[in-house]
Amino acid sequence: MRGHTLAPSETGSVVLELGPHCGVLIVTGAPDDLHREIEISPVGRPHARTHAAVRERRVAHGVVHAALYPDLTPGEYTVHAEPPGTVTVHGGSIAEYRL
Repeated sequence: MRGHTLAPSETGSVVLELGPHCGVLIVTGAPDDLHREIEISPVGRPHARTHAAVRERRVAHGVVHAALYPDLTPGEYTVHAEPPGTVTVHGGSIAEYRL
């Protein structure tokens, strides 16, 4: 699914709040994934989906293409992509998933 056309985010433009009851998921992809909408949901709850667009993110070491999911309840999540996969999000940390 493609939809949003968002400008690149610059270094230091994203602030993440982490704590024992919330974590973050970063889904990284290739340049071809730019603007692609990636849906995730808690495992076993496929109708509780949320989505984010893959954006160009300019970081200290170059450019990364990633979708960001902040403030997630710790647990296991399904990444609804081809192929689908699962990732575990822990409170107080950042989980990563590669498309």
